[in-house]
Amino acid sequence: MPYLSKITLNPRRRAAVSLLANPHRLHAAVLNGLAVQPVTERVLWRLENNRPHQAEVLVLTESRPSWAQLVEDAGWPGADGGDPLIADYTPLLDRLAHGREFGFRLTANPVHNVLAPARPSEQQAARLKEGADKGGRPRGFRLAHRTVAQQIGWLLQRCERHGFTIPDATATPPAPGLREPAADDREPSPGPAVAVVGRDILRFSKRKDGPRVTLSTATFEGRLRVTDPDALRACLLGGIGPAKGYGQGLLTLAPLRTTEEVTHG
Repeated sequence: MPYLSKITLNPRRRAAVSLLANPHRLHAAVLNGLAVQPVTERVLWRLENNRPHQAEVLVLTESRPSWAQLVEDAGWPGADGGDPLIADYTPLLDRLAHGREFGFRLTANPVHNVLAPARPSEQQAARLKEGADKGGRPRGFRLAHRTVAQQIGWLLQRCERHGFTIPDATATPPAPGLREPAADDREPSPGPAVAVVGRDILRFSKRKDGPRVTLSTATFEGRLRVTDPDALRACLLGGIGPAKGYGQGLLTLAPLRTTEEVTHG
């Protein structure tokens, strides 16, 4: 039975500062919340927000976790709002049906593979030279998509295989008098109902004096429509894209707000 947890950390505590600064350490702390060690199940997590006074981590596990030690070390033990929330994820998975729409949020590491970077780094140049000297087939390089258009394109390319589409956004026509009629007065094309609401570059090391890891991340929010419930369930439990051990790839869904709810807040 899968579980979705939300853990609140205290960014003013030394242990929390250390975890929040390094996805490798935070991943290890998350795995320590599971009773069966070493951990072999798929674990997805996402740093939901990281503010001076509040940090929250969402974690999806296959077995029921315990966050007592993590809260004791880096959270708000005994405080109102300090207890972690742990919810059975099965009801959400059971609600997936063809054609149903949800709001979604995803933080991922959009990348693509190339055989030879246009401007290789020192390490990449060394690898290229080594491959040329050996005369073997080049392994290729994983490079980050850096623009918003590239990152949204990366997500749109993966929708079908993961059992959903992103429909067009609803375009609200301007009120009369707010827009001058144009000669070619066609209806506006709204584009897909997804936006990049956050971008970041994470730099950290997995061990002291070890090589630096650099990840380019994008947080997407939007609306999706289910086309294959089984594929979408697998996606929700397995994640999207690389770097899942560093808090990437957890797709979460939420009910869509009705027009009346949006109008009245």
